[in-house]
Amino acid sequence: MGYMAYEAVIGLEIHAELKTKTKMFCGCANEPELAEANKNVCPICLAHPGAMPVANREAIKSVIKLGLAVGGRIADESHFDRKSYFYPDLPKGYQISQYDNPLVADGNLLGVRIKRVHLEEDTGRLLHSLAGGNEATLVDFNRAGVPLMELVTEPDIRTAEQAAAFAKELQLILRYLDISAADMEKGQMRVEVNISLRPIGVEELGVKVEVKNINSFRAAFDAINYEIKRQTEILEKGGIIDQETRGWDENAKKSKSQRSKESAHDYRYFPEPDLPVFSTVEMLAEIEKEEMPELPEERRKRFQDIYNMDAKSAEVLIFDKSAGDYFEVAAEILKKINSKTDCQILANYFNSDLRGLMAESNLEITDLKIRPEDLADFSARVERGELSSRLAKDLLLKMFETGEKPEDLIKKEGIKLMSGEEELLPIIKEVMKKNPAAVADYKAGKTAALQFLFGQTMAKTRGQADPAKLRTILEKELG
Repeated sequence: MGYMAYEAVIGLEIHAELKTKTKMFCGCANEPELAEANKNVCPICLAHPGAMPVANREAIKSVIKLGLAVGGRIADESHFDRKSYFYPDLPKGYQISQYDNPLVADGNLLGVRIKRVHLEEDTGRLLHSLAGGNEATLVDFNRAGVPLMELVTEPDIRTAEQAAAFAKELQLILRYLDISAADMEKGQMRVEVNISLRPIGVEELGVKVEVKNINSFRAAFDAINYEIKRQTEILEKGGIIDQETRGWDENAKKSKSQRSKESAHDYRYFPEPDLPVFSTVEMLAEIEKEEMPELPEERRKRFQDIYNMDAKSAEVLIFDKSAGDYFEVAAEILKKINSKTDCQILANYFNSDLRGLMAESNLEITDLKIRPEDLADFSARVERGELSSRLAKDLLLKMFETGEKPEDLIKKEGIKLMSGEEELLPIIKEVMKKNPAAVADYKAGKTAALQFLFGQTMAKTRGQADPAKLRTILEKELG
């Protein structure tokens, strides 16, 4: 049976650390990346006898906001459960999570059904090192107890591309809601993949394999494709897929078996006796009063409609919310200057030239010296034909370096577009006189000579010549 005879059935489990001030069940600061180990700890997150947890209200509200963003059903009441699972870096020896009554159920994102979104606490961090010449494992509990959201999809995904797109869109939503930084490289967002194969046309699901240790969208993409290939080869040889948890080895680009897969009953869930059932009604009312922010898909459509830009340009601006905010200020000013809705030129310079300069200098949008109103002025001058492409790039670079206004730099640097025949013709004649061979080649039918002469003339004008006017006059002079 060939590779295409099988269909992949994929579900995702995605965890995200929430941006609350304190941990999930105590008053310790929520700073999981703190360099000083075991600073943010207390009797509650260290599980001292008699220490009583108190649920973080802001963390609960954060998950409700996400539920509303994905069209989920918010539970009127919910509670926490104990999950019996040994984590060496979670002092209690169990995890406080949610099982039968999650905060959110039945959402949808990019056509993928979301089964549930619930809250739990994160584990600490194990650090493996050499202490006194011997191997040792040290435990940092700063992260233990940090609020952790878990989202579980239905097995509606069929390809690695679809899985990566879902995870990227969820990351954007978490950032737009400002409830998680969702940085995968820092472990603030983690993706686990559940994948099985079944013959095409068969409804029954195959044996599920879970893949962990995925720390980037690229790794998720690679892990899924690797598992599809691995499982296909086993099935084609008449083998049986083991239900197991596998870890993704980024260096080897392959998954490796870790343990047999647990079932829900292995965790022995039961209601957390130290935390009461809670209502979400008041929190929902607070969220509605605060108003939900604009979400990525809403902004994506609005940017294309209002600013008349292509989908690719809009997508770049959607990906970085702060950059999109900056662009929108500039775009609104540009519309007033030019009385038009087309902001494609502004988007092109912002997404390509300006973002390129920022990347080279390792700058964020908040570090930018150029003010939005000056970028709008710059774009308006380009649209009016006052600047050639070369002049525009040079001017933008000087604006980037100094933060000065376009008008001031144009005066200071003597930047002016040369478009009149009286300005350009003497320079063209001088270039032709110095390059008789190229002139002869052009007259002999070698059209490449025209481009050479054009380049020489443009260099002579230091890029200040209007390209279209220069080419017209040059062709006329060459006969």
